Amino acid sequence: MPYKNLSDLPDRVRGNLPQHAQEIYKSAFNSAWDEYKDVDERRGDDSREEVAHKVAWAAVKKEYEKKGDRWVKKDS
Repeated sequence: MPYKNLSDLPDRVRGNLPQHAQEIYKSAFNSAWDEYKDVDERRGDDSREEVAHKVAWAAVKKEYEKKGDRWVKKDS
C-alpha cells in the first residue's frame, strides 16, 4: 500500500537511506503502486507491492550509490 509519511517506510529503507533518498523512494513507490495496479501492466509474477519496491529502489539508485555501508549522493 502507498506510504503517507517517511516514518511509514520499511525499516530497511528508513535505517539505510538518507532523508532525501527516502523521499525519492516514497514518491517512486507510490507512483508505481498506482501505475501497476493492473496485473496486465506487470511483467512476470511479481505482486503489485514487489513491483513498486523494485521501481522505488531503481529510482533511488539513479541519484544515490552505496559506498561501504552508507548510501551517498552520486557525484554529478
